[in-house]
Amino acid sequence: MAVAVKKSNPDSIQGLEEWQSEVKFLGKFSHPNLVKLLGYCWEEKQFLLVYEYMQKGSLENHLFRKGAEPLPWDVRLRVSIGAAQGLAFLHTSEKSVIYRDFKTSNILLDGDYNAKLSDFGLAKLGPINGNSHITTRVMGTYGYAAPEYVATGEHNLVDWAKPSLSDKRKLKKIMDPRLEEQYPIKGALQTAELIINCLEADPRNRPSMEKVLESLEKIYAIREKPKESKVKNKKQGNNRRQEQNSAYPHRSPLHSKHGGSGNGGSAYPVGSA
Repeated sequence: MAVAVKKSNPDSIQGLEEWQSEVKFLGKFSHPNLVKLLGYCWEEKQFLLVYEYMQKGSLENHLFRKGAEPLPWDVRLRVSIGAAQGLAFLHTSEKSVIYRDFKTSNILLDGDYNAKLSDFGLAKLGPINGNSHITTRVMGTYGYAAPEYVATGEHNLVDWAKPSLSDKRKLKKIMDPRLEEQYPIKGALQTAELIINCLEADPRNRPSMEKVLESLEKIYAIREKPKESKVKNKKQGNNRRQEQNSAYPHRSPLHSKHGGSGNGGSAYPVGSA
């Protein structure tokens, strides 16, 4: 059985704390959309974590690695749904968990592109008995953490895209060009609307992960016929021209005006008199 082994720096206090956090949370919670912790080692300054092996690697590699095969629209939605299922489970468990580092590099994919959340080094138990206070330390990754969760509140990966999310024409400009417009427009617009809701300045106005999951599943069910790929259209156009050329070859100087030839046989269809 193939496994993945993660080694922490034994001389780093942060490394030890994150190692302990991983053991604490992944040893306690089990869900199809959380990576499985198979074992751990804490011996002679060896801090090791053994996980199930995820054949397709991280979502980050598929989206941003140079030369990576682009993921189709439906696969991207399936991955989003899987990640949302993992987060919804954490948020609604008996002792809610705040993941705190949700990003593409921490979403791992198995051989069938099922998404699983990994790296619980920054995870923390949620508020208890209605207490909304969580932490005074800034954790997570700039550009991914909620704006009010970062000291300045100004680090947000999609600030540049927000003006385009509610405009159909502008939305096309920020869609991944590698999709080649192979996605239902209605689904893309509903996804943009969901993103806008998740980026509300007031946390109380943002949807819960259960609501996000529900919205993603509805979007996934949309099966509008996507536009044909521009590359595909170009190839089809070339093929049609080739077929026409082969069916109707260029006229030879030997052919008469009406299509007859000196040896009989016609290069063009001729109507009967």
